[in-house]
Amino acid sequence: MTNPTPDTRPWAILLMGPTASGKTDLAIRLVERLPCEIISVDSAMIYRGLDIGTAKPAPEILARAPHRLIDILDPTESYSTARFREDALAAMTEISARGRLPLLVGGTMLYFRALQQGLARLPSADAEVRAALEAEAERLGWAAMHARLAELDPDAARRIHPNDPQRIQRALEVQALSGRAMSDLIRDAEHTALPFRLLKLVRAPGDRAILHARIEHRFRVMLELGLVDEVSRLWARGDLTPDLPSMRCVGYRQVLNYLLGESTWEDMVQRGIIATRQLAKRQMTWLRAESGCHWLDDEPDPSTAALALIESALKDERQSTGLPVDGRLNDT
Repeated sequence: MTNPTPDTRPWAILLMGPTASGKTDLAIRLVERLPCEIISVDSAMIYRGLDIGTAKPAPEILARAPHRLIDILDPTESYSTARFREDALAAMTEISARGRLPLLVGGTMLYFRALQQGLARLPSADAEVRAALEAEAERLGWAAMHARLAELDPDAARRIHPNDPQRIQRALEVQALSGRAMSDLIRDAEHTALPFRLLKLVRAPGDRAILHARIEHRFRVMLELGLVDEVSRLWARGDLTPDLPSMRCVGYRQVLNYLLGESTWEDMVQRGIIATRQLAKRQMTWLRAESGCHWLDDEPDPSTAALALIESALKDERQSTGLPVDGRLNDT
């Protein structure tokens, strides 16, 4: 019986978790002990000037543990999931080529999903096709358009509600432009192999009440540190609008509404806390459905458990490739 071919892809570490769970602190400890380099997986930290409300690491911390993919955009700009995947893979490849470990840290779960599963290369919107579909829908009704989608792409029709004309139109548009079902294109992307082995760590308190308390405490501390002044300075630039992705980030949206006179101070504080808790709930729902994760709950020092898991993975790698087992953790 032949031995299976060893997996020689380099390792990368995903450190995931809900907001306010302590991911950044743990990442800093790992950088101090391992030859790791951090890649941020955070759709708010990408913006320059959004510092307090994103819990962006302070300059002195970034000097010790630099983070890639933070402060890369102006708040007027948008950043796509596809661009994140491209940027993250480029950074991972460069870090790994120097014999170091990519450590991807954050809470933007859509980015983590895109990194692992790939992205479907769907055709761009076509004005003529959309106009034709809209005209047909006006004549036949969206129920009939959904029925057509069920014939062409049954999987998409099952996912899309008959009363969701925008998504029905998009699925039919993709079919018309590519000649293939949108579901098939998405499945093809999911089969794109990631050129890394992943060790997935989740930092999250086991008790939801603990996380809620941390969220409230952190938001109030952000206000004490000057979050309102930070949003006020951003708004004073004159080139930002409430519908920009940067201004729709949790915390910033609520503070902006307060500055625009749309809520009281007390309402703003409560809405900011509630919105952050809702974000954490969505993050936890995604994480519970994610397979192959090692959960670091309420250990007094989660870095000890994380280091043991990483050391075990690297030891298995070296044994499978015939390389020496010892020495990686002490490399600097």
